[in-house]
Amino acid sequence: MHTPVATDDLTQTYRCAIARFCTGVTVITTNTPDGPVGMTASAVTSLSLDPLQLIVCIGNTLATKSAITETGRFAVNVLSRDQEHLARRFASRGVNKFAGLELLADHDVPVLANTVAHFVCETAEAIPGGDHTIMIGDVIACAYDPDISPLLYYGSAFGSLCDEATHARLGFEMQIAAMA
Repeated sequence: MHTPVATDDLTQTYRCAIARFCTGVTVITTNTPDGPVGMTASAVTSLSLDPLQLIVCIGNTLATKSAITETGRFAVNVLSRDQEHLARRFASRGVNKFAGLELLADHDVPVLANTVAHFVCETAEAIPGGDHTIMIGDVIACAYDPDISPLLYYGSAFGSLCDEATHARLGFEMQIAAMA
């Protein structure tokens, strides 16, 4: 059942409703003359297979948005279920986000090691979208690890997919409970 909403409460209701859309969690990175910058993002999606493109939505006031606009390149790092600490670190301000991190040396933008996947992009277009900018990236390199589970974001909380063993155990427990 859907809850009707008064117009005055639409923004808050929108925030609560959109939080019910499960997303992956990424860290967007690029380089500046002063060093690497990055931010946590969940507004990332595939756009096209020909050409290979993806979309990243970035807040207009963030330093990472300005840096990507200047450099024209960025990486999208898809975090694993064990990297919630990186999601929180890159969502914070005033910390050295890259301290102690292992980076892959294959690219001219920072690519985090041990992620589910990464995409190295050149900015194809930046489109205004309210208080965000929609960055369309031409994917020039990417890789993935099929054995790593992703970090998810749902209901304003981090989570992960259920592994097969846990899924089977929970299914068995539900069957036993239904028989009781």
